[in-house]
Amino acid sequence: MEQALIYMVPALGLVGLVVMAIKSAWVTKQETGDKNMMELAGYIADGAMAFLKAEWKVLSYFAVIAVILLAWSGMSVETSSPVIAISFLIGAIFSAFAGYIGMNIATKANVRTTQAARTSLKHALKVSFTGGSVMGLGVAGLAVLGLGSLFILFYHWYVQSVGAGVNGVEMEKALEVLAGFSLGAESIALFARVGGGIYTKAADVGADLVGKVEAGIPEDDVRNPATIADNVGDNVGDVAGMGADLFGSYVATILATMVLGREIVSVDNFGGIAPILLPMVLAGLGIVFSILGMFFVTIKNDKGDVQHALNMGNWSSIVFTGIASFFVVKYMLPETLTIRGYDFTNMDVFYAIILGLVVGTLMSIITEYYTAMGKRPVKSIIQQSATGHATNIIAGLAVGMESTVLPILVLAGGIMGSYAFAGLYGVAIAAAGMMATTAMQLAIDAFGPIADNAGGIAEMSQLPEEVRHRTDILDAVGNTTAASGKGFAIASAALTSLALFAAFVGVAGIDAIDIFKAPVLASLFVGGMIPFIFSSLAIAAVGRAAMDMVNEVRRQFREIPGIMEYKAKPEYEKCVEISTKASLREMLFPGAIALITPLLIGFGFQGVFEQVSSAEMLGGLLAGVTVSGVLMGMFQSNAGGAWDNAKKSFEKGVEIDGEMYYKKSEPHKASVTGDTVGDPFKDTSGPSMNILIKLMSIVALIIAPHISQNSHSGSISEKVTIKKEMNYEDGKKAVSETRIETKKPD
Repeated sequence: MEQALIYMVPALGLVGLVVMAIKSAWVTKQETGDKNMMELAGYIADGAMAFLKAEWKVLSYFAVIAVILLAWSGMSVETSSPVIAISFLIGAIFSAFAGYIGMNIATKANVRTTQAARTSLKHALKVSFTGGSVMGLGVAGLAVLGLGSLFILFYHWYVQSVGAGVNGVEMEKALEVLAGFSLGAESIALFARVGGGIYTKAADVGADLVGKVEAGIPEDDVRNPATIADNVGDNVGDVAGMGADLFGSYVATILATMVLGREIVSVDNFGGIAPILLPMVLAGLGIVFSILGMFFVTIKNDKGDVQHALNMGNWSSIVFTGIASFFVVKYMLPETLTIRGYDFTNMDVFYAIILGLVVGTLMSIITEYYTAMGKRPVKSIIQQSATGHATNIIAGLAVGMESTVLPILVLAGGIMGSYAFAGLYGVAIAAAGMMATTAMQLAIDAFGPIADNAGGIAEMSQLPEEVRHRTDILDAVGNTTAASGKGFAIASAALTSLALFAAFVGVAGIDAIDIFKAPVLASLFVGGMIPFIFSSLAIAAVGRAAMDMVNEVRRQFREIPGIMEYKAKPEYEKCVEISTKASLREMLFPGAIALITPLLIGFGFQGVFEQVSSAEMLGGLLAGVTVSGVLMGMFQSNAGGAWDNAKKSFEKGVEIDGEMYYKKSEPHKASVTGDTVGDPFKDTSGPSMNILIKLMSIVALIIAPHISQNSHSGSISEKVTIKKEMNYEDGKKAVSETRIETKKPD
């Protein structure tokens, strides 16, 4: 029974990849349109692939250094191994490949969506969403396949081959080595997200400021030299970057739950590993239910509600997962369990999973409210655009700040509720439940940039107005789903980081993080500062790259005669080159902060303070960066999304004080400024926050054995003894377990 279940996990990952291949083949068979459309799509695809290859080259140097350091560190403690370096490398490759899958299909689906929009909105939605679902299934399938396969390997290698128990240091070693997979995934995700975000927003800001504001031409006009780079950016940032991002989130969530599951002594039919296996099984089943949910994403005709169709697919996959989790939990887990002295039942675990699904759904709904067209927050920005650029900015900042209130209250309620149900394991399994439908969440998210590209190709190809109208409908919905996806990702990151934090505390051997101790409080403040300097670096990078882009676009308008009369073709490749070089140059420092800061605190302050360990200081750092990062991520993503849809509202026409305003009006120009300010918020620094806080937690978890208070001369001194007592209450048999720890003498 144990063998069948453990091998089912990677098998479900393969199912996701098989369905992905089928959907990818269907998209590829769709019509690509005329020669001009294919030429424009070719520019976008070539630019995206050129960036990805250049990014991989830079990241390969980082990967080599990281592999060497991890292999060395793996030899210095008993609960790790040099194999962690191989695990890291596999995670990095899988993460990069997940991004490639999404970008490859997106650059095929964009022009096919444009062509489909020439016939109907229904067909355009089907092509764009199917393209997004390829990315969703690719990311989820690779994550479940990679994590499941490596766990089988390490479990047999480190635990079963030596006849060890599930709750001992041998399983701790297996999971520590497996954590390398998550570190590799998150490391690549951070660089991909930051680099892609800088690329896309540098091009977008340059295209907007010179094209729309100065030259007065449409956003995706073929005469704008930056328009190809802008469309390339949608793919490398919102598709490849987001793919690597959610791949890392997915893996980190499952890993955190597995690490905490090791601490639970489970009398089950699976050799005691049921609490460890459960998050992987949920993730595998989530792929199946995401596939079922994808069938609900359809509309009847051009008057159909695209947002409702996407919501139906999302909600159905969530409901299916919730129902299935009841039977899975009852089947796998024993009736009573204990973690760190906290007793709970298998039904409590089920309630925690449901709570995680509810929290994820509420986060998406709240984010949609604050960023969707026609809602009060976006309307408030529109109204204040009438009095100029400054009041538009003020309104957007206010909306972004307000938008943190309800999500934080929901998140806090979810954390307290899931903890009340099943302790720290409840918090982790709630996050795993929330992330179970990642395939569907990512399909909806990736649909947005595909639709955006489709609209760009329609504009550049000067297709009829009805085609652009259909792509605009998809694009507007895509903006909202992208914002909702970012809210979902940040919420899951908060729960995952708490679970990783709890795992770090256990491995590091500390009982509490006492902020009354000055060094711990100082670390807390430093952690709270990290998201601010990270955001500053990312936004400043966009600003510098955008300046280069603006100067290049102005130069081409000035020096190449005939561009505005369609008699000369702009030098698109020059703008693509500017974005590529800037993003690769600027992404390194923000990424280094996330990786190096935990190392400096963990190793730099080891033994410095007599009453405070570096592990406790590192715990303070993680607490600070988690709270600050979640708030910054929500604020920036929602403010940017609201600014964007406020600008798009003017394309249909808005009423301000009884007067209608459209494109090129003064309020519209103010909204363009707000959207330009919001671009790096919502697509560069904001969505990077969730990777930042998880990556720092994973780095801390990996170095925890090296700075553990239970360590002695670099090796583990802790021994775990399990004491079982049989109690009888109301005629039922219950099992309670006590962990007894001993240490080697100094």
